[in-house]
Amino acid sequence: MKITKKDKKRYVLKEKRDYLILEKIYQIEKYKLSPADKKLIRFLKTQLEDDWRQPLIKFLNGLIKKYGK
Repeated sequence: MKITKKDKKRYVLKEKRDYLILEKIYQIEKYKLSPADKKLIRFLKTQLEDDWRQPLIKFLNGLIKKYGK
């Protein structure tokens, strides 16, 4: 699948591996995924962003809120 212009602007695609990761994500998104897998795919996409740390902190805060008291 071809990488969209929108994704080229949104994500840092400096290496061939970055394109490979995004192509695999596109492929996986075509399947009927469980809610947990959809959440994981959304998270994986954030790792291609320039500021990947903020989504990581948000994700971790959600887990702390879910499991911590």
